Amino acid sequence: MRIALYEPEIAGNVGAILRLGACMGVDVDLIEPMGFVWDDKRVRRAAMDYIDHVNVTRHAGFSAFKQAITPARVVLFTTKAEQYVHDFRFEPNDVLLFGKESAGVSAEVAQACEARVRIAIRPQVRSLNLAIASALALGEALRQTGGLPG
Repeated sequence: MRIALYEPEIAGNVGAILRLGACMGVDVDLIEPMGFVWDDKRVRRAAMDYIDHVNVTRHAGFSAFKQAITPARVVLFTTKAEQYVHDFRFEPNDVLLFGKESAGVSAEVAQACEARVRIAIRPQVRSLNLAIASALALGEALRQTGGLPG
């Protein structure tokens, strides 16, 4: 299982997700362009020394990412999906894709994903923070597939 971030814009979110990947034993893919410089101190501040315990792969764009992770199934998390995360059946080699904080992903990227799911939230609010959504989604996916660390 992997987490992939499509054109992330906030260094602190990426740092928190790198820490999540380190703690849960999953690799993290970063699909460029990013909204900050990779060596931004805010990434390291949020990830702390956990950054040394996670495998990070940067991709020049979505096409390069898709080519690199094939044949894995890409599961897009989006507020536009019909199916909820708790009703979806994850597979151990799934890649959990999250869009950029301000705009998600384009319709073209969404269509290129093998599945689209959403996290249940109250209708009065728009969305969760990227790092929080990643943690909820990864926890459920690992629980279903027996991949939670012991």
